[in-house]
Amino acid sequence: MYNKEYSGREIDFRTFKLRDRKLAKRIIKNIKELGIEARFMHVCGTHQDTLIRFGLNEILKSCNIDIRQGPGCPVCVTTPKEIEEAMLLARKNITIATFGDMLNVPGEKQSLQNLREKGYSVKMVYSIEDAIEIANKNRTKDVVFMAIGFETTAPSTASVLLNNPPENFSILCCHRLIPPAVNALLEMGEVRIDGMIEPGHVSTIIGVKSYEKISSIHKMPQVIAGFEPIDLLMAAYMLALQIKKGEAKVENEYTRLVRYEGNKIALEKIEEVFEPFDISWRGFPVIPKSGLKLREKFSQYDARKKYEDLLVELEGREFKKPSGCKCDEVLRGLITSQECPLFGKICTPSHPIGPCMVSKEGSCNIEFRYSR
Repeated sequence: MYNKEYSGREIDFRTFKLRDRKLAKRIIKNIKELGIEARFMHVCGTHQDTLIRFGLNEILKSCNIDIRQGPGCPVCVTTPKEIEEAMLLARKNITIATFGDMLNVPGEKQSLQNLREKGYSVKMVYSIEDAIEIANKNRTKDVVFMAIGFETTAPSTASVLLNNPPENFSILCCHRLIPPAVNALLEMGEVRIDGMIEPGHVSTIIGVKSYEKISSIHKMPQVIAGFEPIDLLMAAYMLALQIKKGEAKVENEYTRLVRYEGNKIALEKIEEVFEPFDISWRGFPVIPKSGLKLREKFSQYDARKKYEDLLVELEGREFKKPSGCKCDEVLRGLITSQECPLFGKICTPSHPIGPCMVSKEGSCNIEFRYSR
């Protein structure tokens, strides 16, 4: 039974908004009455934050529902090679701009933050527009934006490239797509998954329809969920109800923002600028059509083509993961963060060994911050 790990202490609803408490208790009662035992997986760092911060993981274990985080952290799934590419360009006197979490992800021997401390031009930005501003202010300096994220952030990258960025600007594209990763995870079959909780923010872009093929092929119940505690409890109930009824379809709990067809304008921008291609994810083999690369007409902004002669020295190399780090297994849902032997001992947010402890969306970082 999944509730063997449940502590058994009384559930504390004081962290919930007052208006949500009665509803939460009602949902939990309904889940228990269904009498099912199941393991669900989500692919979203914000969902994991809500699960742990509000104690929903323990609440649901008391209902025989176990929820694992899959590959839903964009910083975490970025591969060692991509990190080494950014660091190599920084060492070649090119300005690298990226988000704060990405700076601290360890490469083979060091991180972008280490290079920054040594005087290399590595900039922390909050958006691609910040990187454009850096390029505009330093026209004699080449600037590369390390573009990470799923379908949520890809439209911003596409929009900038459609508006004639400066010639000294390019991107190291690390964007990835969620549905192919979910499909690959289910095909691998390493861990029992009875239902998927799909990310609300990604789904505002790609819509409900993008998940239908997964349910059709794998007979997998799916629910798109928002980020409030009630959203996740409702998603768990909706999945449990599908299992009870013997159904496998895509349901939309996040109706206040997600539409069946998604955001057509954002999807058109992605389609115009990018094309899908096969790419590996940290912890996964190559996943077909799960990455985004720039179309040929935008090749002048493709850092891998622009600096091909510099990056060639990384070709054919194998990049080792940090010794003892179990991020690969965490990202595939095989183990929890607490089951990694380094967790909370050698590996902490102030001294991260792997990316799952670096990123605020990483399972290990979240578990460390909210562990009781």
